[in-house]
Amino acid sequence: MYEEYYGFAEKPFSLTPDPKYLYRSQPHGDAFDLLQYAIRRREGFVVVTGDIGTGKTTLCRALLEQIDRTTFTALVLNPFLSEEDLLKRILQDFGVISREELKTGRLAGVTKQELIDTLYEFLLGLVPINASAVVIIDEAQNLPLPVLEQIRILSNLETDKEKLLQIILVGQLNLGTLLRSPELRQLDQRVSIRYELKPLDREAVAAYVAHRLTIAGGSASVMFAPKALVEVHRLSGGIPRLINLICDRALLAGYSVRANRITPEMVVHAAKSLDVQSPSAARGWARLRAPLVAGAAVALLASALAVGATTLLYQRFVARTLEATAPPTPVSPAVRAARDDLRPVSTEPASGSAERINRQLPADAAVTILVASYPVSGSDELRTASSAAIRSVTDWLEASGFHVYYAEVDLGERGRWQRVLAGAYTDADLALADATRLKTTVTGTDARVVAAGAATGLGASAHEPDASARRSGIEP
Repeated sequence: MYEEYYGFAEKPFSLTPDPKYLYRSQPHGDAFDLLQYAIRRREGFVVVTGDIGTGKTTLCRALLEQIDRTTFTALVLNPFLSEEDLLKRILQDFGVISREELKTGRLAGVTKQELIDTLYEFLLGLVPINASAVVIIDEAQNLPLPVLEQIRILSNLETDKEKLLQIILVGQLNLGTLLRSPELRQLDQRVSIRYELKPLDREAVAAYVAHRLTIAGGSASVMFAPKALVEVHRLSGGIPRLINLICDRALLAGYSVRANRITPEMVVHAAKSLDVQSPSAARGWARLRAPLVAGAAVALLASALAVGATTLLYQRFVARTLEATAPPTPVSPAVRAARDDLRPVSTEPASGSAERINRQLPADAAVTILVASYPVSGSDELRTASSAAIRSVTDWLEASGFHVYYAEVDLGERGRWQRVLAGAYTDADLALADATRLKTTVTGTDARVVAAGAATGLGASAHEPDASARRSGIEP
């Protein structure tokens, strides 16, 4: 209504937790920096508390936008979950299981321990690619005691050197009191960083209002009188949610009389129409929580799910990284000409997988680049995940100018694996240059040059080059 009159692109004082509206006041800026520090240092447990409406959820959203793409995140907004539901939600956000699997009941029968084992397999898979995982739980003061105990158990997932999972609990002020209860003493002792969000002071309230008006695009057409801002602070107690409610209604009052200056009287009238209560009245109030019983059971063997977790992780990690990566440096004309002369030979799909295509290296290729390997024997879930990962890597390599070839090898007890090969070269120096470019372009990619015969026929020893190979940088 008033947005068009004042020239706003959107409502400046919406109650939705839009990260772009986060005002970096001293308390919010300190909390944001502290959370980023905790994630970088893998501090384990972090607890952020604040009064109702102090901007905790907006802070979480803004934090998620700033986290790098090698950090997997799970945001739990609904605290009224059973232990199993919490684990499934975390696994879903990490990309290990899909929403469709939950909706169709494909997971009926999996136990809580099997879900934990699957999560552990996923987290272990992050270690070799230098990735990490963070779980943020909002409104954590409403978590049932059994779920809080389950969260403590998850904090035990670690290696000899570091925690595998970081957990950030965000909640109202009574969350601190809850954690200090005798039943949760073990969890409370694991908290390494605590921070309490304070309300905004008078100067910060004025800056907060100006910030939101500017972001919405209408700061030049409307202003709050200095005394009006004093009233906003007095009536809201510096709580951002109450500031938004009061200012939104005050703008409506200004629009009704076609005024471009919001007066103290408009602010007071807005607060009265909203029946705004003193923020201090609600502080210190603690809610009683009752544990919920899990509703649906789950139906997939944990062994298959756990084995597929690492491959699904790699697929998602590669997809995220490639999307965020700028295109590689242009290929030299000589290299492009060499590639154009080497066209792949297509064959029928390999047996047992209609989606895999066995594109063989040309007979005159001397060396190639081994980009990745994926298991293609085992459970249906594992083969499906490998197929999707192979397609993802193939699409990016071809878009980058590489011919892509596949080679299937039998590694004995480890089963059959499909290798993804980039390019077929007669000049080893060109292959080494392209392999280096791949490594520097995509973090975590262990692209390496191998002899063409080794790529298509050598098993586990492909990872153990002899001395001459080490000197040349090419694996036999």
